[in-house]
Amino acid sequence: MASPTSLLKRLLLGRPFRSDRLQHTLLPKRIALPVFASDALSSVAYAPDEILLTLSIAGASAFLFSPWIALAVVVVMLTVVASYRQNVHAYPSGGGDYEVATVNLGPKFGVGVASALLVDYVLTVAVSVSSGVANLGSVVPFVATHKVLIAVSAVVLLTAVNLRGLRESGTAFAIPTYGFVIVMLGMLLTGLFRVFVLGDELRAPSADLVIQAEHSVTGFALVFLLLRTFSSGAAALTGVEAISNGVPAFKAPKSRNAATTLLLLGTISVSMLVGIIWLARLTHLQFVEDPALQIVSGPDGYVQKTVTTQLGETVFGSGSILLYVLAGVTALILFLAANTAFNGFPVLGSILAQDRYLPRQFHTRGDRLAFSNGITFLALFAIVLIVGFQAEVTKLIQLYIVGVFVSFTVSQAGMIRHWNRLLRTERDLEARRRMYRSRAINTFGMGLTGTVLVIVLITKFLLGAWIAIVAMAVIYVLMLAIRRHYDRIAVELTPPDEGRAVLPARNHAIVLVSKVHQPTLRAIAYARATRPDTLTAVTVNVDDKDTRDLQADWERREMAIPLTVIDSPYREITRPILDFVASTRRKSPRDVVTVFIPEYVVGRWWENLLHNQSALRLKGRLLFEPGVMVVSVPWQLASTASKNLDRLDATLSRTPARGPRGGGLPPNDLPVASAPAPESRPIDGGPVGTSRD
Repeated sequence: MASPTSLLKRLLLGRPFRSDRLQHTLLPKRIALPVFASDALSSVAYAPDEILLTLSIAGASAFLFSPWIALAVVVVMLTVVASYRQNVHAYPSGGGDYEVATVNLGPKFGVGVASALLVDYVLTVAVSVSSGVANLGSVVPFVATHKVLIAVSAVVLLTAVNLRGLRESGTAFAIPTYGFVIVMLGMLLTGLFRVFVLGDELRAPSADLVIQAEHSVTGFALVFLLLRTFSSGAAALTGVEAISNGVPAFKAPKSRNAATTLLLLGTISVSMLVGIIWLARLTHLQFVEDPALQIVSGPDGYVQKTVTTQLGETVFGSGSILLYVLAGVTALILFLAANTAFNGFPVLGSILAQDRYLPRQFHTRGDRLAFSNGITFLALFAIVLIVGFQAEVTKLIQLYIVGVFVSFTVSQAGMIRHWNRLLRTERDLEARRRMYRSRAINTFGMGLTGTVLVIVLITKFLLGAWIAIVAMAVIYVLMLAIRRHYDRIAVELTPPDEGRAVLPARNHAIVLVSKVHQPTLRAIAYARATRPDTLTAVTVNVDDKDTRDLQADWERREMAIPLTVIDSPYREITRPILDFVASTRRKSPRDVVTVFIPEYVVGRWWENLLHNQSALRLKGRLLFEPGVMVVSVPWQLASTASKNLDRLDATLSRTPARGPRGGGLPPNDLPVASAPAPESRPIDGGPVGTSRD
């Protein structure tokens, strides 16, 4: 019977997939759009808020600049979409900006881009979920008062869904994503139709508020405010790069499908962003940074709602069912926007692990062929940010978009070098014209995104962007350190080009003995079967009477090998054995010493508490001794007969058990040497010394 933990895992994640099922997890365009584009699509739910609340610092008159700010953001977005369409055709392997920078600018630029993207993915989860909570809290007061708890719960739920696999998560998220697009565009078209065709005068709930400026903003201060507003609105571009990282997840033809999805993403996002800002101006909507300070007069008990909620109330009417539908799908898409990061972060982490910049575990696929370790790490770091910043979007947004514009700019620089390299060898005129056009797009994109990056750094550095920059620097240094470690280990393990490995001159076998019983006899028999040059049994004298009894039993049984007794006046076991092994090594430095440790395997967790841990400590110390081999000789107790070995296999290797499960022993009644199982424990009282049970 499966354990409760295993049963819960299967209920949450489903049955494991075989490796040959990987092709069946690839995504068509209709599923890939909600999987990889939900972040960029959802950005229009909070980017207008950031534009308007930043402009509100200068007073209500500054809202006149909002259409121009939106237009500037649209230009950047269309440029980035066009640039990334070049990327997915040139580099379809899924490395995205990291691969472009590494191949064309060098590994250090690639690591820099990767560190920026990793930070940005974590922030994507934190910002998207926090914004979803804020939108849902506009119509559900309980959510507003428990926003941190709701946000953390949403991250946990998203993690569980993504651990089920890419295709399943995409199917689950497709309906809410398309629902958001349909409801949002429907609201915008309805509002514009009522204004321009029916001639209705629509006024937002905040239209009649009297607000005052926080500061008098003129001259250079006004320019700086507009630049800061633009940098906040540029949050609408986050998530565009995710498609270039996820090209391998598309069905064939991968590059063309990814490029088409990018075009759909750009078209929908631009339409919604322009529509929201336009309708906000037509309805005289006002949205301020600090309602308590800036709102001079308004209705009693006025609570500021998000821009999309105010527009929904204006178009559909207060209390309308469509208003609640709008709030619901907006909150859902913002929660699900984090799904873009849950798909981008693990894939990028897997590629970095393959290139030895992250631990190898990030390259391992879980039961459902998802990169489980990357998904889990992303969720943990996002939860830390949500709790640390109390799910406040305005605080988190200041850390945002620095990383994504670093990757945008460096990637475009890499693509320019890519086209220059191809142009040096290409002779076909039509192909050269396409390359010139592509290079021009990437050059314009680099200039534009580089300018935005400078603006973001200038306007947001002191507001919190410095935290993201420090995090990128730390991750950059850490990844280089991991790569140096793997490179150093690879050099140590590389065999010489010439000559064969030098075998040890002799093998000295040592069997550790606590008393003469079945496990000891098996360990001695197994040690003899390995045909060592010398074989001795060793025990540590921690109690004179027990040691004399052991020696007498040894002589009575006429054991074929000598028993060496090591005196331990301080009743210590580990140090005397280490000293004995070291002295054997000193006598013959070119020889190898093999230490055989008999131990039995228990089947119940509470049995582990009844025996000491000296064997585990001893093995841990011996592993660091050069020229010493450690062999565990297990003896299975009767309680292991009821052990669920399939469950143990699943725990240890996360793969189904393979091969028969026989209870017999190998020939000559000799167990195969193996690493200790998690529930292996030493012989009574430890591997050496006297019985303590």
